[in-house]
Amino acid sequence: MCGIYGEYFPNTLLSEKEQFLKANDLNTNRGPDMSGYWTDSNSVQLGFRRLSIMDVSENGNQPMVSMNQKFAMVFNGEIYNFISLKEELLCKGYIFKSESDSEVLVNYFECFGIQKTLDVIEGMFAIALFDIDDQSISLIRDFAGIKPLFYSYNIGNVVFGSRYDQVAKHKNSIDNAIDQEVLKTYLKMHYIPAPYGILEDTFQVYPGEYVNIDSKGKLSKYIYWEFPALSEEDLISDKEEALQFLDSKLKESVKDQLEADVPLGTFLSGGIDSPLVTTYAKASKEDLKAFTIGSDSKVHDESEDAKTYASLIGVDILLEKMVASDAKKILKDCMRNLQEPFADYSIIPTYELTKNASKSFTVMLSGDGGDELFFGYERFHSVYKNFKFTWLPHRLRYLAYGLDKLIFKNKYINSCILADNLAQAHKELHSRTNSSILEKVFPSMVGIDEKTLPFYKYSEKLTKNQFLHEMRKTEFYGMMQKTLTKVDRMSMANSIEVRVPFLQKKVIEAALKIHPKLSLQKSQKKQILKDLLRKLVPNPPIDNKKRGFSVPLSKWLREDLKEEISKGIFNTTFIKKFNIDTNTLQVVWEEHQQGTKDHKWFLFTIYSLQQWHENLKK
Repeated sequence: MCGIYGEYFPNTLLSEKEQFLKANDLNTNRGPDMSGYWTDSNSVQLGFRRLSIMDVSENGNQPMVSMNQKFAMVFNGEIYNFISLKEELLCKGYIFKSESDSEVLVNYFECFGIQKTLDVIEGMFAIALFDIDDQSISLIRDFAGIKPLFYSYNIGNVVFGSRYDQVAKHKNSIDNAIDQEVLKTYLKMHYIPAPYGILEDTFQVYPGEYVNIDSKGKLSKYIYWEFPALSEEDLISDKEEALQFLDSKLKESVKDQLEADVPLGTFLSGGIDSPLVTTYAKASKEDLKAFTIGSDSKVHDESEDAKTYASLIGVDILLEKMVASDAKKILKDCMRNLQEPFADYSIIPTYELTKNASKSFTVMLSGDGGDELFFGYERFHSVYKNFKFTWLPHRLRYLAYGLDKLIFKNKYINSCILADNLAQAHKELHSRTNSSILEKVFPSMVGIDEKTLPFYKYSEKLTKNQFLHEMRKTEFYGMMQKTLTKVDRMSMANSIEVRVPFLQKKVIEAALKIHPKLSLQKSQKKQILKDLLRKLVPNPPIDNKKRGFSVPLSKWLREDLKEEISKGIFNTTFIKKFNIDTNTLQVVWEEHQQGTKDHKWFLFTIYSLQQWHENLKK
């Protein structure tokens, strides 16, 4: 795991090397072990900061140039099947100086080309690949969006990096205006979805996409992988068959991701996904250790369940407790390491989790992705139960909603049915911001549209299974990206690599072959994973509650974090810059302080925006 940075300027002079290396060093936390640099002395310079994981010798350093001098590359991530790829290259006459996946990757690109390479590699990655022969560059992001890759594009010139501030603070972007549509999207969704950046002419490479800029500065985009379509006739409906199939794929994925030349462990919560990952990891790594974090809130703390799992699985567990005073100490560090507006407040425990884990580990396995692939969120139920009523004319839906609310307490229909369509209802469940309040606090947002997010558009005339598949796809490209952003930024702030076995291609494809009914059953969520866990671990403490590594932010905003958050959101420079109605914001703040309404999401969203803007100019 590393950090990459670069410039490709086919039309103007490159930045001075000293200035370039200073920007490259913003990646120091992502790669504390070495700094690398390469240039063709003409149109491109590539920067690299390394966190040594595989072949920790200097032979694994980057940037790397392929054996026949076709490609120069910087690469952040891991290629899990690089050993088998290396065997292919050896048969083609390639000679290697290292045991690293990086050297295999750049030479595989040279031997087989970009598309063939992207078809066969398994892993998580952000890659910048410069073609020395035809003077073009390709920016490539892994299919699940695990690793970040930002860029700016200005008159054919491109700046790219692992961190948004490397792009945003560059002379090509620093004076760019804030994109008002992206800003409104952020205020509604609490993060900035790919492919957008909050400053104009700044972007993210989309998951499963590569962006090519040729020698004339022309930019082209290519989707090399997208979430597979559902094949209903191939769905596995038999539970035992599904369990065996899923067991084999998860076992393979976890085993693939245990390769490391540095200390490796697992994150272990009291849920379902991370205990599964830990169980499989323990089967292949006898000395495995796990790590967890608890909080001072009984509602949010699940460390006791995590300790129970550790005992049942047979792993030693390291436990840290987090209290409100800890949050106060680390809040500013969390904000500085985001580099863009981002308002999932679970960054706070995630930062503390990875900070403490980094004392013992360099690589950790997590259970992220299980909820999205196996229907683990309540919103799957909330939206889906309205599906059979979508035939109702819109004018009759209010009547049906009211009757069901009166008679059955919304057992069959809820307010999702009142939306223009269920895709829109799904989107609204991802937003914790009331539109009318948003536009009163930010009057300049009136009449501004949000950015189009194509994954919130479902096909017409769907079967039940197809509808659930559309929801799953939306989660994959939507809220899962927010989770992956959180984990990447906070783990990299503490120089720790997090791997995600649920998001290997073989597991994603396996999930799509298992009939949704085996996961989504009445009030039960991701039932197939629970059944698998019960098969592997005796008497697991499954309670069907979704907590994760969470904290009581509502309470903290009234107590330990009150002064800091208030100071941020009422900052006069910030208020003026974003044309905020101070009186309305004061009302929102007081409602939260008095406990009459819970505005934690909106307030934290505003605070993160203020912190980003303040750090941008530093």
